[in-house]
Amino acid sequence: MSTNVLRTADGWWVVRDTRAVHIETKAVTTADLLADRAAVRETVREAAASGDTGTAVADLVALSPVTTPCRVVAQMVNYRSHARDSGFTGDIPPTFFRKASGSVSGPGEAIVRPSHVKFLDYEIELGLVMGAPLPVGTVVTEQDLPSYVAGLVVTNDVSARDVQLTKTQFYESKSYPTFTPTGPFLCLLEPEEFAHLLDLRLKLTVNGDLRQDRTLADMIVRPAQALTLLARFQTLDAGDLLLTGTPGGTALKAPPKAVEKIGALLLPPAVKWKAFFKSQARNPHYLRDGDLITATIATPDGRIDLGEQRTPVTDA
Repeated sequence: MSTNVLRTADGWWVVRDTRAVHIETKAVTTADLLADRAAVRETVREAAASGDTGTAVADLVALSPVTTPCRVVAQMVNYRSHARDSGFTGDIPPTFFRKASGSVSGPGEAIVRPSHVKFLDYEIELGLVMGAPLPVGTVVTEQDLPSYVAGLVVTNDVSARDVQLTKTQFYESKSYPTFTPTGPFLCLLEPEEFAHLLDLRLKLTVNGDLRQDRTLADMIVRPAQALTLLARFQTLDAGDLLLTGTPGGTALKAPPKAVEKIGALLLPPAVKWKAFFKSQARNPHYLRDGDLITATIATPDGRIDLGEQRTPVTDA
C-alpha cells in the first residue's frame, strides 16, 4: 500500500487519513529520506501497532516534499487533449525543458504574479520523484519503472504566457519563484501500485470552477518511455523531479486555424503578438489576484491519493 509523506519545518511525517505521525529520521533532503525508507516503514508499523494517532494534518504547515536545489525537468504537450487545445495535429515529438528549482514552492503558498506578467496560466501535472540515479543511456521499461521512481507529487506548472510566447522562452516563463507549487504529499509507491498509474485522475479548479479533468490514459508519452528518452542526454538523481505534462483546459488556447493562417501571412511578428494578446485580454480564465487554485490527483478507488493542493494567487 502506498505511503503518503508530509514535510514541515519540523521534519517528515507519515500521513494516516487526517492524522500524521512524526518520522524519526535525520533526513534533511528528499534524497536523504528516500535513502532512509526503513525509517518510514518503521513509523508506519509502530503507529499501526501502538494506535498512535499523532497530530492532525490540518494543524501542520506543509512544505514542498521535494527539497531544493534539485533538477526540475518538464514534458511539453504530453496529453492529447492539451495538444488539441494548442492546435497541434499529427505526431507530436517528445520535448523536454528545464525549470529553475527556485520555482518550487509549498502546496499552500501563494503563487506570486510578477508585475510585468499579464497572462498567468495554470497547468496541473503529475510529478515523478526519482528514487535512484538515472544515468545517461538508461532504458526504462514498465517493469523496472519502480527501480527509478520512488513516488508521486501534485505539481502545477504555472506559466507566464506573454513571456513564453513572445520570447519563445520556456525557462524564464515557468521559472519565477512560486511557479511550481508541489505537494502536499510525497506518495511513496510499492512496486505493484505502478500498474494503477493510468487510473490517476488530474483535476484542477479555479475558484471552484472545474478547468482540467483527465486521467493519465490521455497521456502521449508515458513515464517509462519519457525517462528513457530523457536519459538519452540527461542524468537524474534521487530527489529530482519530472513534470509529466498537463491535460487540456488551460486558459491558453490556439486561435482558430483561419485566423492563425491570415495572421502568419499578413502580420509581422510584433504586430501578430500584439493582436493575439489583445484578444487574450478578453479571456476570463487567466489567473488574477485573489483567485484560489485547487488541484488533486488520485485514483477513483482512493488506492493512490496525492492530497489536495490549495494555492491562492497574488500580485507582486
